[in-house]
Amino acid sequence: MDIKKEIQNYLSTFSSYQSEFHQAVHEVAQDLIQNDLIATENDLLRFKRLIEPDRVIRFKVEWMDDNNQIQLNRAWRVQFNNLMGPYKGGLRFHPSVDESILKFLGFEQIFKNALTGLPMGGAKGGSDFNPKGKSEGEIMRFCQAFIEELQRYIGKDRDIPAGDIGVGTREIGYMYGHYLKLSQQYTGSMTGKHPNFGGSCGREEATGYGCAFILKEFIEDNNDSLENKTALLSGAGNVALYAAEKLIKFGVKVLTVSDSDGYLYFEEGMSQKQLDEIMKLKFENRARLSEYKNATEYIAGKKTWEQKADIVMPCATQNELNKDEVDNLLASTQYIVEGANMPLTAEAIQKVEESEVYYIPSKAANAGGVAVSGIERTQNSSYKYLSKSEVENRLKDIMQNIYSHCRQYSTDQYSLKSGANIYSYQKIIKTMKSLRG
Repeated sequence: MDIKKEIQNYLSTFSSYQSEFHQAVHEVAQDLIQNDLIATENDLLRFKRLIEPDRVIRFKVEWMDDNNQIQLNRAWRVQFNNLMGPYKGGLRFHPSVDESILKFLGFEQIFKNALTGLPMGGAKGGSDFNPKGKSEGEIMRFCQAFIEELQRYIGKDRDIPAGDIGVGTREIGYMYGHYLKLSQQYTGSMTGKHPNFGGSCGREEATGYGCAFILKEFIEDNNDSLENKTALLSGAGNVALYAAEKLIKFGVKVLTVSDSDGYLYFEEGMSQKQLDEIMKLKFENRARLSEYKNATEYIAGKKTWEQKADIVMPCATQNELNKDEVDNLLASTQYIVEGANMPLTAEAIQKVEESEVYYIPSKAANAGGVAVSGIERTQNSSYKYLSKSEVENRLKDIMQNIYSHCRQYSTDQYSLKSGANIYSYQKIIKTMKSLRG
């Protein structure tokens, strides 16, 4: 029996044209097949059960723009698997959102959440709504219309959404506020909230900090140090900027951050003062990086990957780093850390794993965000709140444990991908056998 072909036939039959979802499934299946974890008919059936979502909820969102015109967007919630706990995963508002992207994100979320050790299943959701260029009132009205539809499918012991691309503390606030009005229940039914109304201190920083923490573990385990290393980061959202903040504190020279129009380059490395200015530009003024004038230069229409550095940390979006760009980086790069979800194409990952560059996949590297979401959920249930330093210490412990499990189960001294897939898969399948046979 050709297991790989059987999986492809199943995906082609029931999830045709969902290329991102296919990519995520094959990335996991490759390691499982190579290590004889999918070897029999029963193994294959359990894997098929895992790659089929429990349900995909699709709905329309009608909302009023500032010209009193009704606008229409499509939206989804993919409740993928709740074997390990209530469905848990973010909401993404971006014009590229479709069912394929959300199924890939939800599938990855099952494994990522299992790695954290917290009781959370996997889910993902979102809409093709584009927040860019919208007024504050339009964003609020869209969020309210969106949660008015979604609220019937979520709850603190059922499904707990959080934020993702296009959904930050502001959007979560609008959605949670309307959810409170509809449900009359002050519960932990959403995470990523502001601390003023039940959010966890340090949640915005968590994904970026987590990337830096697990990289530090990997580097020190290799008897190396972050001090004076150089790093290329893509993106200019929470993940990239907070990863940059922690890397700077660890002594790394952060050379770049980027958006879809180009990137900022800092020849001597970004200072904390420059980072603070960029955070204000992005988080308060919601402006483009091209408006920042205190970098060595702004390179328009280009990608970060034309530069060289010891560390590469793609933190923007899926499939942003391709095989040819990886080729350009391999001669100078020592570590590649996936800050975004699946930012390397399948061909790029293959190139990396054929090299002697150290590699941390996204399901391990960016698990810090959902880990702190899990901590927030616990705080909401107990009505106890932790300080930022307490949350950061717990996050550091979780990332150390993730690294330890990935390293222990990895079949490659340079890559943690196989370890992340094998450890989390065995944990999920053991639970499946115990609960559902």
